[in-house]
Amino acid sequence: MEYKDYYQIMGVARNATQAEIKQTYRKLARQYHPDVSKEASAEARFKEIGEAYEVLKDPEKRAAYDRLGERWKNGQEFQPPPGWDQGFEFHGGQFSQADASQFSSFFESLFGRRYKSGGPGQTHGFDLKGQDSHAKISIDLEDVFQGAVRSLMLQHTELGPEGRPQIKERTLNVRIPKGIRQGQHIRLAGQGSAGQGQGKAGDLYLEVMLKPHPLYKVDGKDISMELPVAPWEAALGGIVQVPTPQGDVDLKIPANSQSGQKLRLKERGIPGTTPGDLYVVLKIVLPPAESEQAKAFYQEMKQKMAFNPRAKLN
Repeated sequence: MEYKDYYQIMGVARNATQAEIKQTYRKLARQYHPDVSKEASAEARFKEIGEAYEVLKDPEKRAAYDRLGERWKNGQEFQPPPGWDQGFEFHGGQFSQADASQFSSFFESLFGRRYKSGGPGQTHGFDLKGQDSHAKISIDLEDVFQGAVRSLMLQHTELGPEGRPQIKERTLNVRIPKGIRQGQHIRLAGQGSAGQGQGKAGDLYLEVMLKPHPLYKVDGKDISMELPVAPWEAALGGIVQVPTPQGDVDLKIPANSQSGQKLRLKERGIPGTTPGDLYVVLKIVLPPAESEQAKAFYQEMKQKMAFNPRAKLN
């Protein structure tokens, strides 16, 4: 996927005001409109300018786009950095020009999914309900198992006196429900945009993302972990202790287990009406042959066991 430098595409400075961006777009749109321009590439250029304007005309999308920094060049191979938009509030969601599918994959990767939902407030007489807002947050896996109240800092955009986007911050106390899963939302009633007249404020929807964990990987409501075992534990079997998010449990290792073998701890995954499971993936770890005694032991194994791990390759 190619990075798109929307400022370069429109020919405006990164510190241009919203009024300057609007004025430049109107000029370029007239110049490259397919019904007016005779250039062969006019239609493609018109769409490219429209996509750039869709981002830069909106202070929130523009501020989020600016987070990517200035080190990227137009046409450079690009992947959005993990969590690039976390903790940033987006309000509303309707496109003013076209659906995201008409824009590039670069636009879609940054804004498409987020901006297909939501929309402006609803009018009832002279009252206007505030827009809902959306943000992503990262939480610890431990909070999913226990539930918690966390103080989270969110950022949103406002236009400054010179017509340029400015980042503002606010801190909210958020209750993390026990058993919430990746991609689910927490709704904070009345924490979106303010309403007009007697209209109620919109709501804030927080999309939950799980921080990487040093032990566990999450797949829906199931989790998995890699468990190191000694060769004799795998060969002879036995009982070993396994750390789970809910405390240590005893796990029976079957005799003649192999590296990569999966063992299930039922209902030790994400809590819920039907809890997920915890899958333990065995990893056989060999003791190092650092002493003469250890080397002699491995030499004895080689002679007495006559084991060829590559026999099936012949």
